[in-house]
Amino acid sequence: MSADIVSAFMQKNIFLNPSAMDYILKSRKAEDIMQAASLIERKNTPVFFDNSMIDALFVSSAELKPSVFVIKSYNEEPKKREVGHFVSYMRARYDQLRDILMNRLDMQSAISIKRATEKKTMEKTSLVGMVLKKEETKNGNICLTLEDQSGHMKAIVRKDNRKSFESANELTMDEVIGVTGSCNGEVFFVNDLLLPDIPVAEFKKGPDDVSAAFISDLHIGSKMFLKDEFLKFISWINGETGTDEQKKEAMKIKYLFIAGDLVDGIGIYPEQDNELEIKDIIEQYNECARYLSIIRKDISIIICGGNHDAIRISEPQPVLEKTYAAALYTLSNAIFVSNPAMINIHAVKGFPGFNVMMYHGYSFDYYISNVESIRHNGGYDRGDLVMKHLLQKRHLCPTHGSSLYIPDEKTDPLVIDKVPDIFITGHIHKTAISNYKSTTLLSGSCWQSKTAFQEKVGHNPEPARVPVVNLKTREVKVVKFMA
Repeated sequence: MSADIVSAFMQKNIFLNPSAMDYILKSRKAEDIMQAASLIERKNTPVFFDNSMIDALFVSSAELKPSVFVIKSYNEEPKKREVGHFVSYMRARYDQLRDILMNRLDMQSAISIKRATEKKTMEKTSLVGMVLKKEETKNGNICLTLEDQSGHMKAIVRKDNRKSFESANELTMDEVIGVTGSCNGEVFFVNDLLLPDIPVAEFKKGPDDVSAAFISDLHIGSKMFLKDEFLKFISWINGETGTDEQKKEAMKIKYLFIAGDLVDGIGIYPEQDNELEIKDIIEQYNECARYLSIIRKDISIIICGGNHDAIRISEPQPVLEKTYAAALYTLSNAIFVSNPAMINIHAVKGFPGFNVMMYHGYSFDYYISNVESIRHNGGYDRGDLVMKHLLQKRHLCPTHGSSLYIPDEKTDPLVIDKVPDIFITGHIHKTAISNYKSTTLLSGSCWQSKTAFQEKVGHNPEPARVPVVNLKTREVKVVKFMA
């Protein structure tokens, strides 16, 4: 069995040192180890695992029949970034998204832009390009300038080509798309505009009658933190309040996801100091830990950071910094991941579990402002429309400038390369729920009443609401803790 385990990890470019091998054989069941290995995303470069990294990969509780697997959590060491890193980063992004598009039958014969420019007569072809520019022609058509590593070319999307025209109208800069149509060497005339998008897949349902709850944006430390409502939530999830049926439903919850902004932070927006009840960042996290420590220990709490937390704002954001959030790390049932991250829950024998993508949602402001269909159909009230948009683009912030980011020269960790079963976000302080293909989209409300800053910018929060997903039926219910 040892050889099988070593081989399973080596296939993902992960090498176990001898102490790590001994450690996992003593502390894990062999079938669970193989399940963990199967869920790991293939690495571009070799990674050597020691005992601590094994624990970060594989987190389980004896009282939980399933396990929690951290599939993807960014943990690269900080280093100096130079111009070349940004170039390599954008190339890596292009390559990743091109590979997704090239898996489509209608894109498998796509050629480079350089080859397209060499054509002398009008020929049918297809290509993949990154959107460099988008303009409206005098005839009302859309002219895209697409580029790849070989060159750039103009692509015309006619207004009478309704489906492609609507897709082109939703494009923002730097997206990677596929186009099919005709090319004469100078201009590409688009018949079909293809997004990377997620495929149609099985709407997965689990074998056990257990549930997962999703919250975000606690903002502990703010004068507007809703203490009473949050304590009501904790009392409810502990099975202490409500009718017998409500208590029964609460006790089914085995997973609690917190999608960022656990605390209100310090110096996040102008004059925030006037709105803080706790003005020390460490004490804000200490207070947060006091609340979360009350939650029953058979619930796994999966936590990522957000733009108010005491970590860098550039994405991917690393796990919460122990220097400031040490009290949270004393919680025996807490699991810390980067923002964004992919976590597999409830994998049992014969069932692969659910892949949950966590992303706080800092890029949402950009897309609510710049994508017409989102802006005109609810804006901040419809976080699910933003999530659908990002799944179609297969990237969490496809436009340069939509969010601050770290230019990793080997891979773009913000590409959605693995399709989630559940996509959880926060940031906009509003609950929104829908399904897109096989993915459940959830926006996790907040635990803070309206601030003066939100009043100024026109945000209308909808606090103290908790989406709960029954993993057996995939039914979503919203439990309200505020009238």
